[in-house]
Amino acid sequence: MVVPDILALDFDGVVCDGLLEYFETAWQAYCLVFQPQVSDPPTGLAERFYPLRPVVESGWEMPLVLYGLLHGVADDAILDHWPQLIPQLFTQARVDAARLGEAVDGVRDRWISGNLASWLALHRFYPGVLPRVQQALEQGVQVRIISTKEGRFIQQLLAQQGVDLAPDWILGKEVKQPKYETLRQLKTARQKAAPDIWFVEDRIKALQAVQQQPDLAALPLFLADWGYNTERDRAIAAQSDRIHSLSLEQFASPFQTWGR
Repeated sequence: MVVPDILALDFDGVVCDGLLEYFETAWQAYCLVFQPQVSDPPTGLAERFYPLRPVVESGWEMPLVLYGLLHGVADDAILDHWPQLIPQLFTQARVDAARLGEAVDGVRDRWISGNLASWLALHRFYPGVLPRVQQALEQGVQVRIISTKEGRFIQQLLAQQGVDLAPDWILGKEVKQPKYETLRQLKTARQKAAPDIWFVEDRIKALQAVQQQPDLAALPLFLADWGYNTERDRAIAAQSDRIHSLSLEQFASPFQTWGR
């Protein structure tokens, strides 16, 4: 099939580049939880944080990355060993994911309610992605957003750009399940033939998790090479017989050319 029934897209790192907002939110959440003596971030901290964004799977991890950087953890160690470092940093900082997550979501909620324009201004949509999404919708393709970001935040960002997706087409952190489970539900939602679903994601681990599900073996998987991934991640995709590397140029091209 050369056109999918459902085009499932991650949001952060595929549709939208929110690096500027991530750092500002992460720093404000860090200040709420850890209460540093100085309220301004140290010089160069943002520039150290940006390349480490690929390790972050959920928003609560962002202030923990800052905690690590500010307490002597090397940048390369975070990039290479983040999952192993998380429990160590939890113990050292005496925090948990729930507390950090509440701080991150609280910062965003207050920011959006108090100054929506400034929050929206720190997000940049990748060139050509939204026009391609609109084109897919016009082709009759159902577009689903599958993200670890809160769905209400995604709705605000898309609405600002004039993209009107039904709320139940945006499946954010609130669904509280792995992305492969959401894909599984999309696959089995229809009573007739299972839909042809294509999944575009910028995190290699999320794609590998889908790859490990036997009942999802037919789903084409694409690594968005413009997103939050590393050279090592892109090399893994290049060697995979299941995960296809996808460039922005290819994403804007007809579906028939994807994966070639």
